Amino acid sequence: MKDYVVSKIKNVALLGHGGSGKTSLAEAMLFSSGTTDRIGSVMSGNTVSDYDAEEVKRQCSISASLLPIEWNGNKINIIDTPGFFDFIAEQYQGLRAVDAAILVLSGKSGVTVGAEKAWDICRRHNIPLIIYINKLDDEKADYNKVLNELRDSFGKSVAPFLSPVKEGTEINAFINVVDLKKRKFQGDNIIDEEISDDVKAEVAPIREMIIESVAETDDELMSKFFDGIEFTTEEIKTGLSAGIKSRTLVPVLCGSAIKNQGTRLLLDAIVDYIPSANKSTSILAVDKNDDPVEIEVDADKPLVAQVFKTIADPFIGRFSFVRVYQGTLRKDTTVLNSSKNKEEKISKICIIRGKKQIETDKLIAGDIGAVPKLNDTATSDTLCDKSFPVTLERIKFPAPVTSMAIMPKAKGDEEKISSGLHKIMEEDPTISLVHNTETHQQVLSGIGEQHIEVTVSKLKNKYNIDVDLAEPKVPYRETIRKSVKVEGKHKKQSGGHGQYGHVWIEFEPSDGEGLVFEEKVFGGAVPKNYFPAVEKGIKESMEHGVLAGYPVVGLKATLYDGSYHSVDSSEMAFKMAANLAYKNGLPQASPVILEPIGTLNATVPNANMGDIMGDINKRRGRVLGSDQQSDGTVIITADVPMAEMAKFATDLRSMTQGRGSFSFEFRAYEQAPEHIAKKIIEESAKNQDK
Repeated sequence: MKDYVVSKIKNVALLGHGGSGKTSLAEAMLFSSGTTDRIGSVMSGNTVSDYDAEEVKRQCSISASLLPIEWNGNKINIIDTPGFFDFIAEQYQGLRAVDAAILVLSGKSGVTVGAEKAWDICRRHNIPLIIYINKLDDEKADYNKVLNELRDSFGKSVAPFLSPVKEGTEINAFINVVDLKKRKFQGDNIIDEEISDDVKAEVAPIREMIIESVAETDDELMSKFFDGIEFTTEEIKTGLSAGIKSRTLVPVLCGSAIKNQGTRLLLDAIVDYIPSANKSTSILAVDKNDDPVEIEVDADKPLVAQVFKTIADPFIGRFSFVRVYQGTLRKDTTVLNSSKNKEEKISKICIIRGKKQIETDKLIAGDIGAVPKLNDTATSDTLCDKSFPVTLERIKFPAPVTSMAIMPKAKGDEEKISSGLHKIMEEDPTISLVHNTETHQQVLSGIGEQHIEVTVSKLKNKYNIDVDLAEPKVPYRETIRKSVKVEGKHKKQSGGHGQYGHVWIEFEPSDGEGLVFEEKVFGGAVPKNYFPAVEKGIKESMEHGVLAGYPVVGLKATLYDGSYHSVDSSEMAFKMAANLAYKNGLPQASPVILEPIGTLNATVPNANMGDIMGDINKRRGRVLGSDQQSDGTVIITADVPMAEMAKFATDLRSMTQGRGSFSFEFRAYEQAPEHIAKKIIEESAKNQDK
């Protein structure tokens, strides 16, 4: 691949719902540009981007792939991203590195939830878009229906640049609305033909809207528009580029990726209309004092680059994918990781295409590539010239919402699980692993059930670790509801020195979390030097409650009497006496089970509000309120027991067709209802019997 100047580099991401044909479109773009000599198939498992064994098995994209191609004197870095919601992190990574996106829709399915989410992400990050309606070769495809759905969903900025001409289910030409030409297929070639006056009249309103959008980008063009003067081809291209960059115009193109129809017209549109790397939205970094610094997309300035994705694979090694925003990243140089204030040696630079590595000496501003074997650098870190220490904003990933306990099938593999998962977590920041010291479980969290399943498959296939999954145990607590005075006496004689400890303790409820210990002993009934042993004995006992063995909280213990033996008493004896008092007293103090309660904030479409509130009620939740949003959604706030939230992510996705999202944070412990407490106690007894 030859060297390109900054103005000839285009960076685009392929977005859309799973199954819309993004990977097939990427294959058609690779083939049309001459990068590959055949169009791979997702079904056959031989595509360039879906090369991972898990992707081949599942016949869908799981991670974002970089696919650089050359077209009409430009380098186009394509990033093919997954469409399934569980792998949303890959979309966030891909979008950080690009200047525009291609939103791929199916001509059959139309505007899906995945398309809505992709549109919303691009809107929030001000990323220019081209919409591509795919699969028009299907007999159930309906271009005009999808076009109307797009306008209804996304507004008047959506403008069709192409209109398909079909004979039956076959596309044999496209009408280019912008230049009023017919692009007709003749074998593998496309020839231009004039269009009839009837067709011109049919597309005239759409073209008028496009030309008006062009006029609005420049005062001089607006003046020409009102004077009725035709724009030149160059003026139209420049105006359309400006409109697309500002998102006042979103062009719609179409075709069939499988049959490679419309692909070259899409590539032409990317070159003609998508902003080059040096024309993209300005980038801001911060210096050592957190003051803003504007980054210039200039190859001669000091280096500023960001790692937007990491691959940590046992077979191909560790690769850090970088987008260079300023300056030039060169081989055999040392750069500063300003995010961690550590230096990194750049020994090798690669242009990555799927799993293929093409070595290069440099990456200039605007370009994308990968660097192997960086020691301290992770996703989101900034690499820069040591003389220009600035830091770019980190990528904000969604928090994991689905958790499962993960256990090795083979004894002793706990450390291997942790090691393997931490390597996978280097690739995927939306995975977390927490060791719960209370429940003695390793808890794996991700975006959804499929996300966790894929992670477990990677553990097996890449690191040869077999695991089982189970619902995480809920960290219940126990406490008491009334006061009680009890005796604890530990007396043992076994020849020589005996053991003697004797206490009277009052146990009562407390507002605190842990133990509140007091002593009100008169007349030296219990010597002061044994007070710490009594307190320690109670604290250790509190680790296991008397109902189901869960830790006890909110307990006040007052040592008020007892006795001792001048020879046989010891700290251990008083510690044992305190434990006996605890075991005698708590069953009499009206013990109860406490369950963790969390605050749920669920953002759902208005139409689903009733269903979600009903579901929350079934989970023993208390709806605290709802807040209507301007975008047609509502935020429902509720307190819900943590034990009822295990399947909420899956159920919410099902009830809202994937449109809903939520956050859930622990708030407090509350007394569990009697029937729930009974189940918890019975379950605990069963586990103890095993």
